[in-house]
Amino acid sequence: MGEPNAAQKNALRRQCRRQRAALLPAAQGPLLAIARRELPDLVSAGRRLGIHWPLAGEPDLRGLEQEPGLRGRLALPRLSNGALHYRAWGEGTPLSPDDTGIPAPDPGPDLEPQQLALLLVPALACDRQGFRLGYGGGWFDRLRSAAPWRAVPALVVLPEGCLVEQVPRDPWDVPFDGWLHEGGLHWLRPV
Repeated sequence: MGEPNAAQKNALRRQCRRQRAALLPAAQGPLLAIARRELPDLVSAGRRLGIHWPLAGEPDLRGLEQEPGLRGRLALPRLSNGALHYRAWGEGTPLSPDDTGIPAPDPGPDLEPQQLALLLVPALACDRQGFRLGYGGGWFDRLRSAAPWRAVPALVVLPEGCLVEQVPRDPWDVPFDGWLHEGGLHWLRPV
């Protein structure tokens, strides 16, 4: 698909945001149950699972902190000084708004890519080639354009009804390795 204009992508974002909001109430519980069942075995000893702080309409994975195999082994992104970083997170970790106003761990050192076993990233939509439609900031694409971060397996998290045949792509978009939804965990390529 050629480069879409900004107005087309913004219209699609509005449409996908409404669809995700309609689907999420039924998907949230099963999605979290699948994450609890499938993800602990993917996070090797000494590494962390990168999740996200849920905005309105996004799947909430913070309950994974209660999973025995993941307790004390999660990380959240923090946008600061124009770059996205991950920091360790768990119950009781102090939070403050990052540069976009999203709660994020503070203070704390930024994690290196090799300290993360897997990233879970929210999306408005995802296509079957692993390209994600996000909010348009490009933070995850910029992070994952660096080879060390691209080496960290990354899944899109969304309701199953938000999977589409193809999302509009820009030259800088980096495909994800698969997706997690209430129907299961789906890898596009071996990791």
